[in-house]
Amino acid sequence: MWEAIKRWFDPAEARAVGETPDYRFSLANERTFLAWLRTALALVGGGLAAAQFLPPLPMGHLREVIAIALLLLGGLVAVRAVDHWARTERAIRLGAELPASRFPAVLALTVGAGALLLVVAVLVRAVGAG
Repeated sequence: MWEAIKRWFDPAEARAVGETPDYRFSLANERTFLAWLRTALALVGGGLAAAQFLPPLPMGHLREVIAIALLLLGGLVAVRAVDHWARTERAIRLGAELPASRFPAVLALTVGAGALLLVVAVLVRAVGAG
């Protein structure tokens, strides 16, 4: 684990492996990394917005659960982004197959399930108010 973390922060470590790739591949990898960071920031922003602006929901502490889930998911996406960037950069330098990841599918299903739960909460509130 510490070796993986060292690769995240040590540019010399990344350059010590394999051959220097076409810079376009490294830049594409970096753009993907930055897209994942934008996703992480959006999740963190959503968590903060939920904590501050959502009205109390019909189920006890649901607002706080939503906020904490979004904040944790945002942090997880950020850490996963840097790990995937480092593994992909290493694979590019070694001319190896790019690392496969189930994380995008898991993230999409998690966000979809969360949205479905929010729809249920909104419907429960609407029916209860009506």
